[in-house]
Amino acid sequence: METVTRFAPSPTGYLHIGHAYSALINFDQAIAANGRFVLRIEDIDQTRCRPEYEAGIFEDLSWLGLTWEEPVIRQSDRMELYEARLSELQERGLIYRCFKTRKDIEEAMRAPHDAPTDAFRSRPMAPIEERDNLAASKPYAWRLSMSEAETVLGDVFTSLTFVEETKTGKVESPAYAGRFGDVVLGRKDSGASYHLSSVLDDSDQGITHVTRGEDLRDAAGLHVLLYKLFDLSPPVYRHHALITGKDGKRLAKRDHTANLRAMRENGQNPNDVKALLPSLTL
Repeated sequence: METVTRFAPSPTGYLHIGHAYSALINFDQAIAANGRFVLRIEDIDQTRCRPEYEAGIFEDLSWLGLTWEEPVIRQSDRMELYEARLSELQERGLIYRCFKTRKDIEEAMRAPHDAPTDAFRSRPMAPIEERDNLAASKPYAWRLSMSEAETVLGDVFTSLTFVEETKTGKVESPAYAGRFGDVVLGRKDSGASYHLSSVLDDSDQGITHVTRGEDLRDAAGLHVLLYKLFDLSPPVYRHHALITGKDGKRLAKRDHTANLRAMRENGQNPNDVKALLPSLTL
């Protein structure tokens, strides 16, 4: 099987050296396997995404010496596909409208529960109440019903695993999908969530290896559930260490001194960036 990797940044700020680390690992993995490297722009959040940040992504990656396939896929161009998949899940009874506000959820989290995920589980409201909320144009989110997913998948639900590639080889890790509760897969006002769009994009682009920061390791358990519900083949996952600042905290796009644009403007070169990074071999 041909190896296909990807780097999928959001144009909500300029890339920093942590992004460079992830992009370089994915690029080197594809090159080493004589495979393909894909760049995808995850620009669903149109309130925060800006053209200058997208242009900066291309400039910074080119400066690092990376090349990628054309055309570059943008999630903002795939909204109809996400909506169609959400409609499919709705028809199967796997998602429901949730009108809870952020405050409602915070209060639910503070209340005592029999299980940690109970705060994130909710039953669809009565049809008449839902109609009233829709008539009042109240905002809502589409939540995945974990109880329905468990009913549909049966014993498979609790035995789901994802394949993870580590320094010592491939291992199967349990998904524990139920622990996520009824996660949001879409919103009325902003389309698909990261979880839904990422899974569908990776599948449609034929991504065989998803390599990303260890902060997203838990997400693999949820994503493999979505792959199963859509009857799609999941990729192999790899998770790399996070690049942190001098304070030990993970870098953010607002950390100007660590962004690639600032480093370029200060006369540093790609080798200077690579010298700041751990080994690019996982």
